[in-house]
Amino acid sequence: MTETSERYVGRSVPRREDAALLTGRATWTDNIRLPGMLHFAVLRSPVAHARILSVDVGPALALPGVVAAFTGEDLADDFAIGLPCGWPVTEDIKIPDHPPLARGEVNHVGDGVAVVVARDRASAQDALELIEVSYDELPAVVDVEAALADGTPLVHAELGTNHCYTWPLAVGDVDAAFAQADVVVEGRYLQQRVIPSAMEPRAVVVNPEPVGGGFTIYSSTQVPHFVRDILAMICGVPDSKLRVVAPDVGGGFGSKLNVYAEEALALALARRLGAPVKWVEGRSENHIATTHGRGQVQRIAVAATREGTILGMRVNLLADMGAYLQLLTPGIAVFGAFTYCGLYDFGAYSFECRGVFTNLTPTDAYRGAGRSEAAYAHERIMDDLARALDMDPAEVRLRNLIPPFSQPCTVPSGVMYDSGDYDACMRKALDLVGYEDLRKEQQRRRESGDPVQIGIGIGNFTESGGLSPSKVAAGVRLQSGGWEAATVRMTISGKVEVVTGTSPHGQGHETVWAQIAADALGVHPDDVEVLHGDTAVAPFGRDTYGSRSLPVGGVAVHLAAGKVAEKAKKIAAHLLEAAEDDIEFSGGRFSVAGTHAPGVTIQEVAMAASLAANLPDGMEPNLTADTHFDPPNFTWPFGTHICVTEVDTETGRVRIQRYVAVDDCGPIVNPAIVNGQLHGGIAQGVAQALYEEARHDDAGNPTTATLADYTVPAASDLPNFELDQTVTPSPTNPMGVKGIGESGAIGSSPAVMNAVIDAVAHLGVTHIDMPATPEKVWRAIQEAR
Repeated sequence: MTETSERYVGRSVPRREDAALLTGRATWTDNIRLPGMLHFAVLRSPVAHARILSVDVGPALALPGVVAAFTGEDLADDFAIGLPCGWPVTEDIKIPDHPPLARGEVNHVGDGVAVVVARDRASAQDALELIEVSYDELPAVVDVEAALADGTPLVHAELGTNHCYTWPLAVGDVDAAFAQADVVVEGRYLQQRVIPSAMEPRAVVVNPEPVGGGFTIYSSTQVPHFVRDILAMICGVPDSKLRVVAPDVGGGFGSKLNVYAEEALALALARRLGAPVKWVEGRSENHIATTHGRGQVQRIAVAATREGTILGMRVNLLADMGAYLQLLTPGIAVFGAFTYCGLYDFGAYSFECRGVFTNLTPTDAYRGAGRSEAAYAHERIMDDLARALDMDPAEVRLRNLIPPFSQPCTVPSGVMYDSGDYDACMRKALDLVGYEDLRKEQQRRRESGDPVQIGIGIGNFTESGGLSPSKVAAGVRLQSGGWEAATVRMTISGKVEVVTGTSPHGQGHETVWAQIAADALGVHPDDVEVLHGDTAVAPFGRDTYGSRSLPVGGVAVHLAAGKVAEKAKKIAAHLLEAAEDDIEFSGGRFSVAGTHAPGVTIQEVAMAASLAANLPDGMEPNLTADTHFDPPNFTWPFGTHICVTEVDTETGRVRIQRYVAVDDCGPIVNPAIVNGQLHGGIAQGVAQALYEEARHDDAGNPTTATLADYTVPAASDLPNFELDQTVTPSPTNPMGVKGIGESGAIGSSPAVMNAVIDAVAHLGVTHIDMPATPEKVWRAIQEAR
């Protein structure tokens, strides 16, 4: 271990996480085996809506290996409260009770009715079939528009309505903008439900600690600190008695940004039985018990001049809550309110979202939550506007982009974006894809009557990333991630420990945080250990979601490491008997400016700080620093994605010929990790556009309950992604970084769908809803003809 003059930020340092993942040495929650561990399984409702007349767990108890079985009524006193909603978006929002096990009524297929605890997982699962439940089935509500009609059955009769909330926003004189417009274009777009489908389904293990009376909870979660704090409330256990560990987590995509019934059940059962308990979700169970994403009906209208200048925009949403409000359910659609205006500059904007209950699995965060839905709507309506004006869709966009800005700028929705140069980004993407040549090829195919037509789709977007701050952001109060914590310390050996409050599940924090700390302290990244995901090691944190890890958590590491370097400089000046202002720090070595003396390394300073025998008067021992970074505003990554599709007009089959993305996430710490995040996000957006949809019949039964029915694309279904960047630093943090984790999922679905429709627009097709399956595309062509 030596000091180094190399810089690591900005380089594609190989991910240190991958060796364990690729060689089978990762620790998943399901890998955890504890002495005397019991397993539990959840009996789930097979109907979407029913009164529970009786539940008899007696037959299950007779099965060998079964230790206990409980109904919701049996466990009612084990919970101080039901599962809470953490984002009540209005004062009059309606929040139904959500017990960890249903009592009296089930409200969606998959609602938990009883649990069985056994000595092995198979016995617990087998015993579920012996539980006798009598249901009085009730009418189910599955359509979000029909749910608000007079006479529609109620999901929760005690609420008296299926209406959850109405959240409005208005900026400028929208009525005047529409009144003076030469053209008004309206669109109705569907955001179908999607299932997050993380590689690792959810799992939880709870171990009662023999000393101290506390509990260690291992959970495949994105939010260990949230799990600790919320389980303390649900189960009435002091948070000081709960240690939550997120081991290796195989993806989350927002679905693990939640505290679920099974985590509360695991804690309650471990407390009751005095033994470790485990629950592991099956894949089909995942389709009905883990939150779904999206689920919206979008109505959007733009008013414009005949030259294509946008004057105003109206947005009206119906957002499907599902049967209950999970942690962030009502806020997801509202969060998008501030980006439906996209990158475009106009004077008047209104937004209204109505949350609606249905007898379906609850919705919640899914990669790009709220922002992806917004980008889809504003990019679809931009293409519709271009068709109405007989203009090129790229030209319409370029005419309306917000001019370049390097300091916060108020946008049509009333919030302040941090920085942007949208014109440069979009033109770079157009040049990279060869836009003009593609239009010529498209025209040639149309004129020749080629059955395989090409379409070009543009997806411009910006997103509120860096999910923060704790206080009012740009004059609008939003639920957000808030501050983030970091501790950086150098040990007596000169090694570096970084403790972060963020909790990765594939993002590469260990690698990137090591790069940041290494540069600040002049050491090699291999000499930096990054500790995370354990509330005993990192007691303070706000966890990982909303593209916040780098611009909040990584910046906290940067600031804490800077504090360590500043303290080391004071000690070095003392050791070198020089004035602090004369000390230079380069390559991990402190020296006196203008001299040729060898100076001292930061490792030598760390040893001196630990021994404390020769420190400046009044200085505390050790090189360590804590930081809580609370940014003044969100960051606003942006980009232009362009998709080129081939559509077979005889079969409806869609093939992506090219996919180009130019993104701006500010200065890049690790280009390979940025590209990896974009690859994954784009894949999910393509999947929503062409493949994925969580479907239900009229009774609320899922018809995509397995991966045989729910189509997740394979690598062979995806094109090569051509990626490039522009760099516009954010003024909201000292690193200028913005975040990239969700960008790919935001720009991709509108780019793909616009390309599909563009390929067949000359045949009279102007609208197709996601997913654009071959049958759906073929039918649209036949109906247009």
